[in-house]
Amino acid sequence: MKTIFFIGLFGLAFSSCFKDQSPDAIVTYNGPFMELNNIETLYSDSAVLRVKLKAARQIELQNGDRTFPNGVYVEFYNESGVKTSTLKSNYGHYNKQENLYTVRGNVIIENLEEKNKLNTEELKWDPETQKINTTKFVRIETPEEIITGEGLEATQDFSDYTILRPKGRFTVE
Repeated sequence: MKTIFFIGLFGLAFSSCFKDQSPDAIVTYNGPFMELNNIETLYSDSAVLRVKLKAARQIELQNGDRTFPNGVYVEFYNESGVKTSTLKSNYGHYNKQENLYTVRGNVIIENLEEKNKLNTEELKWDPETQKINTTKFVRIETPEEIITGEGLEATQDFSDYTILRPKGRFTVE
């Protein structure tokens, strides 16, 4: 009888060490889910290649976000499947909830058709609207001139752009 009493007392004392946790109190893991090396991702529209993204390393998180710690290289294609522009950066991040890519570190976009080149330190790309933008310093080289300024809004192929606060000398038509 004493043995059963002590086992019951021990069980009661031991079970009091564990508190019931509500599902709201449980913290979900949001760290790396998958790591991929030497990836190539293709985006198409009506069976026509529109965007090709390459990266040496991609880390996908539990929430669907992706980071590209070693940079990205992106090629943009027109409706006919012809490559129109490229983008390079030292780092990239994709926010799944916002469907927004952010690239940082020596960001270079080249429009192959018009021979324009953009340099900046940070750029955001919205695949839904096919627009790019930044609030950072930008430097654009065209065959005729060099334009600098703060902030930029442009099409993803960099065929049409607006510098929000231009600086320096440039030609006005």
